[in-house]
Amino acid sequence: MGLLQTGVIETLFPNGIGQYAIGGLFVGLGVAVIYLGTGIIAGASTTLESTLSYVSGQSRFQKYRLSRDWRIVFALSTVVGAAFWALLFQDGIWTTDVQLWRLFLGGVLVGIGTRIGKGCTSGHGVCGVGSVSRTSLVGVVTFLITAIATAQIVMAFGVVP
Repeated sequence: MGLLQTGVIETLFPNGIGQYAIGGLFVGLGVAVIYLGTGIIAGASTTLESTLSYVSGQSRFQKYRLSRDWRIVFALSTVVGAAFWALLFQDGIWTTDVQLWRLFLGGVLVGIGTRIGKGCTSGHGVCGVGSVSRTSLVGVVTFLITAIATAQIVMAFGVVP
């Protein structure tokens, strides 16, 4: 009750938490359906490699041939679902004031981190923690500590979107 009484939730989530709860339920449901249907733990970070299996004969990419179709559908449904929500409940799809170059640089850094970390933050957080993977548990704690420290450093330097 303390969080509700002090208004922390309203401060952190001025538009409410419903959209995040619904999104989380859909992500969890999608991961569960993929695991139950294929026996493969879902992860979006292998989408690029699985897509490259269409045009490259390298074994690194070919190992994804059997799962590449659902991986692409999985990744596209994430984008389409977010766009659908934005069109219905926001003022349009593009709702950020962050400059395009910062988004691009952030995407490149996330991509590099995804390869080094053997998966994306959401994959480790949803699938890894959900399956009680020690590697994912350590990874998620590391991601959170790094993200919090980085945000504090960036704010201290006065960087704004």
